[in-house]
Amino acid sequence: MSQSFIVDRSDLRRTRFVDDGAATIPLSEGQARLRIDSFALTSNNVTYGAFGDAMHYWDFFPTEVAGHGRIPAWGFADVTESKADGVAVGERVYGYFPMSTHVVLQPAQVSDSGFFDGATHRRELHAVYNQYTRCRSIPGYDAQRESEIALLRPLFVTSFLIDDFLADNAFFGAMQVLLSSASSKTAYGTAFCLALRRGAPGTPKIVGLTSPANVGYTEGLGCYDEVLTYDAVRSLNAVTPTVYVDYSGSAPLRSTIHTHFNDQLKYSCSVGGTHWDELGGGKGLAGPRPILFFAPAQLKKRSADWGAAGLGQRIAAAWTAFMKPVTDPARPWMKVVRGHGAQDVQATYLALLAGTVPAQEGHVLSL
Repeated sequence: MSQSFIVDRSDLRRTRFVDDGAATIPLSEGQARLRIDSFALTSNNVTYGAFGDAMHYWDFFPTEVAGHGRIPAWGFADVTESKADGVAVGERVYGYFPMSTHVVLQPAQVSDSGFFDGATHRRELHAVYNQYTRCRSIPGYDAQRESEIALLRPLFVTSFLIDDFLADNAFFGAMQVLLSSASSKTAYGTAFCLALRRGAPGTPKIVGLTSPANVGYTEGLGCYDEVLTYDAVRSLNAVTPTVYVDYSGSAPLRSTIHTHFNDQLKYSCSVGGTHWDELGGGKGLAGPRPILFFAPAQLKKRSADWGAAGLGQRIAAAWTAFMKPVTDPARPWMKVVRGHGAQDVQATYLALLAGTVPAQEGHVLSL
């Protein structure tokens, strides 16, 4: 029996577990069955659900239950059955999976490093999310660090690319970068990358916005120059040229920031939806129109600029630096929390929706 976690696309609070048949359905030639061992569940997955229609996140792992969808997650799985050339039973891979016990993939473009899912319904979706990496080919792979990889690696690549995008555009002439949901992993990953530029000409001030409960944790990270609560936005100097990087998706907060800075808001970058219940459009706002950041576009640009190897080296160097404070034995930025079974998956997911998961925790789950 296979088990899959699905949500109501019109109300993310409503969840179900269903048997999608992935554990027992006969394989066709060219397919492989994988047992999903573990996956990370963070506020980033809330963003996947919040932007499921706009960014096609629902399309990766469709479900036959009307009105429902499967939120993707990053994790690790083992090949348990294969009719795909070059993909052997027992191989362990890292990639984009449903929150399920099993998944059936159609490996294509198989290489020493991994393969892509060539399923028809995924061919029009971005290749970044369709790639599965053999663990033995991950540089510096350590099985003891799989949790950190699943929790932070995909988020940190996005963080790296946001920082790079802003720097590539000379920060749009801004003197400060304002980041909402500053305690979230993607936000503080971006702040970490921005902080690596400290001391260089034109480097902007890094300001984090967070809830009162997370101020102490966020300040303790050391990568923000200033941390404020959301209700303190208007205390910032309104004539300071500013870039807003929005991880919260909160329409009221966005409106406040746009109104406060108006023409001094040089760029408004929409990234996430951690405040999924406050989402709203960008019409009628003062200042610039919010623009959704699409990480694969910057990835493609830098692959062309630097070559795939050059880009990989830069990301690897930043990741290595980032992992030092994240895993610092004396004062780690993140505490891995593991959960097993349907009850833990649902409880963690609902806690993320409610915003009650402590900022320091990183949850890794399995069904």
